[in-house]
This record gives sequence, C-alpha cells and structure tokens, in this order.
Amino acid sequence: MPKIEIHTEINSSIEICFDLSRSIDLHLISTSKTKEKAIAGRTSGLVQLNDTVTWEATHFGVRQKLSSLISGFEYPFYFKDEQLKGAFKYFTHEHHFKQVGDQVVMTDVFVFESPFGILGRFFNRLVLTKYMRRFLMERNAIIKEYAESEKWKIALTRD
Repeated sequence: MPKIEIHTEINSSIEICFDLSRSIDLHLISTSKTKEKAIAGRTSGLVQLNDTVTWEATHFGVRQKLSSLISGFEYPFYFKDEQLKGAFKYFTHEHHFKQVGDQVVMTDVFVFESPFGILGRFFNRLVLTKYMRRFLMERNAIIKEYAESEKWKIALTRD
C-alpha cells in the first residue's frame, strides 16, 4: 500500500494548528479546487472522535462521494480519519502535532489502497500517489497560512 508522509513546520501554537486541521470550514476553503462539500454527518465546525463526514468532490473530472470516520483523537496531538465508503479500497489519514519551541511540526501520514488489483497498483505508481501528495501539501499550505496570520480567528469562530 502506498504511504505518504508530509512534515509541515508552522509558526503557531499546537492548539491552533490542531483545530485548523480538524475544521470542516477550513477544509472547504483548502479544497476549493476540487469543489469539496460536506454533505452528511458533521458538515461544519470541528470534527470530534466518532464523527462521520460525507464529502462530495470532483477528482479526475469525476464527481465522487467519500464517507470517513474520526476513529482516533487525542487533543491537541493526534487525530485519525479513515474511509468508511468511497473510491479507495482503503485509506487512513493520521494527523500528528508536536510543539517544538515556537513551531509546530504537523505530520500527515496517509496510507491508501486503490481498487482494481494490479491496475489500481499501476495507477497508484503513475498518478495517484503524486496527486494525493500534492493535494495534501496544498491543504497544509492553507493551514499554515491561516495559523501564521490572524486568519485563524475567522476560521475558528464559525464553530
């Protein structure tokens, strides 16, 4: 199974980074390119342990739905979401946060498997791993931008 690990250094507090990462409202902003919408389960605010969210988005020109569960949660250090239903055969996304001086090191660990056996593995190698890495890095850039400015106050007061 492909595994993507991304480390993002952010000049902010661990609590702000953690809350921005679990904010559905900020997720919608950070994924505007794929026109993501939260359509069922928790649809705004901050996800908590055992919350479900069903997302609708356009990837590779195809409108898709994906339902996920927040299956692990330790404020403000860690949370995990995993697919319940969707286009992947399997995925988990762990979000780790560590305060190091004035910075937070935010680490994403995304493990996934595509359906369709050998064709899916071929697609992972040629396209999907690079696509998902870029998708996560763009999302993290928005989290960093909001956390390092006053924008976090606007993003987190909607809850």
